[in-house]
Amino acid sequence: MHPPYGDDEHRYVPYAAAKPTSGAAVASLIFGIFGLFASWCLFGIPSIVAIVLGHVATSQTRRGLRPGHGMAVAGLILGYVVVPAVIVTVAVIVTQPDAVADWVNAVFSWVDSVLNT
Repeated sequence: MHPPYGDDEHRYVPYAAAKPTSGAAVASLIFGIFGLFASWCLFGIPSIVAIVLGHVATSQTRRGLRPGHGMAVAGLILGYVVVPAVIVTVAVIVTQPDAVADWVNAVFSWVDSVLNT
């Protein structure tokens, strides 16, 4: 006699649901990308948030609790690249305002000469 729902070979075997990606990893990557473009206006705050969330996410994903380790590392890299650049830029502006003002005036005069020719 046959089993009522087919033979054992073709029986449906449910798979375990995939683990959700770490929210901290996704947020770290988003803040890292946003910080790459907006940290110059926001004093590096998005990049600092990306670094903090990236460390939280790597601790979650390193133990295998959740996927998303690559996104966490990418957020960390973007954050650690931008923050030193912002610090150096602010330090130069604070310590040498006359040199920065001369450079800005030179750039604006060059743009004016390009647009008016």
